[in-house]
Amino acid sequence: MTGRLKGKVAFITGGGSGIGAATACRFAEEKAIVIICGRRKELLDQVVAAICAKGGQAYAVQVDVSNEDQYVDAINDAARCHGRLDILVNNAMAYSAGPIEATSTAAWHVNFSTTLDGTFWGTRAAMQLMHQQGMGGSIVNVSSICGLSGAAYMAGYSAAKAAIINFSRAAAAEGGEHNIRCNVVIPGTVETPPMLEMLKSEALRSKTEKLIPMRRVGQPMEVANAILFLASDEASYVNGSTLTVDGGQSSTLLTSAAFD
Repeated sequence: MTGRLKGKVAFITGGGSGIGAATACRFAEEKAIVIICGRRKELLDQVVAAICAKGGQAYAVQVDVSNEDQYVDAINDAARCHGRLDILVNNAMAYSAGPIEATSTAAWHVNFSTTLDGTFWGTRAAMQLMHQQGMGGSIVNVSSICGLSGAAYMAGYSAAKAAIINFSRAAAAEGGEHNIRCNVVIPGTVETPPMLEMLKSEALRSKTEKLIPMRRVGQPMEVANAILFLASDEASYVNGSTLTVDGGQSSTLLTSAAFD
């Protein structure tokens, strides 16, 4: 542990697995007090136990981020309990997939209640707390490369993730004068539980990896390291930025694999 986040209190949504869990572990390694939330208490408890076993400090709270009162209350309770809030990572998401022609209004809204509404509710609550504290803070919102380019059968998810990017720019513009920074991490194809389910076919995984210049799927810890940078004081003058962590996938029209 090097202590890059020593003394800071961090709240992370979707902390029971994937990018959220990796971020919680990484923050704890840097001596942050970490509060993780999610819907599945058993997964949260496993992450907390792993952090504490290594000497870190972490707490879990069962929260449905699509429920405004639950989520906002959890953030405020964490700040009261630990005396402050320095970092918020809005990582939780939910999605529905399918062709636009067959997507119901209810299925469309599934993509927004957690992913976008939750990001708004969390960002608003964090900005209020950080402003009142007078010490500033860092908010990192997690988007997706689906928010940069259209993805067939993922219209709602793509729309929600695209909205996070521009919403975060607005938050950065408003929070900057109070030293409240808001930035976005944009993961590509990363080995999270939902992605592993999609890529369980070796043939599909091989095709997917050919679309990525680095020829491999990313790991949650690689995204967590990017989130750590933006959350830390090392990024003290980084505000309203997007940091893409995708092995080069979004920067290329064709990889050399297309000519193999």
